[in-house]
Amino acid sequence: MIKVACFDTKSYDKEWFDRKNNGEFQIKYYENKLNADTAKLAHGCQAVIAFVNDSIDKETIEELYQLGIKVIAMRCAGYNNIDFKEAYQKIAVVRVPGYSPHAVAEHAMALLLCLNRKIHRAYIRTRDYNFSLKGLIGFDLYKKTIGVVGTGKIGQVFIDICKGFGMRVLAYDLYPDHSKDIEYVSLETLFSESDVISLHCPLTEESKHMINAETLKLMKQDAVIINTSRGALIDSEALLVALKEERIAGAGLDVYEEESDLFFEDNSGTIPKDDVLSLLVGLPNVIITSHQGFLTNEALSNIAETTIENLRAYFHDESLINEICYFCLPGGTNPNCRKQKEGRCF
Repeated sequence: MIKVACFDTKSYDKEWFDRKNNGEFQIKYYENKLNADTAKLAHGCQAVIAFVNDSIDKETIEELYQLGIKVIAMRCAGYNNIDFKEAYQKIAVVRVPGYSPHAVAEHAMALLLCLNRKIHRAYIRTRDYNFSLKGLIGFDLYKKTIGVVGTGKIGQVFIDICKGFGMRVLAYDLYPDHSKDIEYVSLETLFSESDVISLHCPLTEESKHMINAETLKLMKQDAVIINTSRGALIDSEALLVALKEERIAGAGLDVYEEESDLFFEDNSGTIPKDDVLSLLVGLPNVIITSHQGFLTNEALSNIAETTIENLRAYFHDESLINEICYFCLPGGTNPNCRKQKEGRCF
């Protein structure tokens, strides 16, 4: 039986992987995040299952390689935490590119609705029997302009939701999909004309801190920012300054730039060390959720099923449709990647 080490495991992960595992794999579950120090827990295994906040850097990959790990199965769509250059021709990497675009897109809209209509504040008030409406004024989404950065599967579902609210949609993507009824504009135009800006793009060297001190200056004073993608798309310190100076109206964040040691864990009994996060959490016009956009039964089922199928395909020498490598990354054109011809990257 093929042995697999699953890192950063929560109870819901184990539940769904146990449901979807057909007995082909013996999965050892660990609460520890995968990094160079914890990689040794995979001793005796042929594969590892990892998550978005695991540190799969050069040292971790080398440790896994020495242990005989053949494949890293990411149970998420993102992969910015992997050193693909180091992994190339050593360890295959597969992912789950489309577990449920509806889950994340709906969470993005939930953040916008909650933030705009002050649901979070009203909920706290009414629990104290305070039914005052003071300070709870929002705005109609109807006919407002929303800028969507990234028009992949999640972005397109979110666009459909926004159109259902009667919003005007502007979009930006390095690789625009002109087969869809989407109005693409420059990033500068999107930032300057949008009442709401929602991020649905991957984190790359080019997209890191795309929202920063300079781009924040382009935005309307009553603009709202929603981020359900990757925390480092936003310069958190610059965002905090803009919010405190009231140069933008609010932010709904399901991700945070320095979340890796905080999110998915109960830190309620500890003294916060991250001053920026502490200040953001305390602002009345900011809502932060703990990277839960993916957290639906449908998404968890699809994640477990696709991850198991990725592993099964690897160990049965089948084509790896969800494999990604150093040359598969956006902009990669090197013919050394053989997936298109031979079904695998190397």
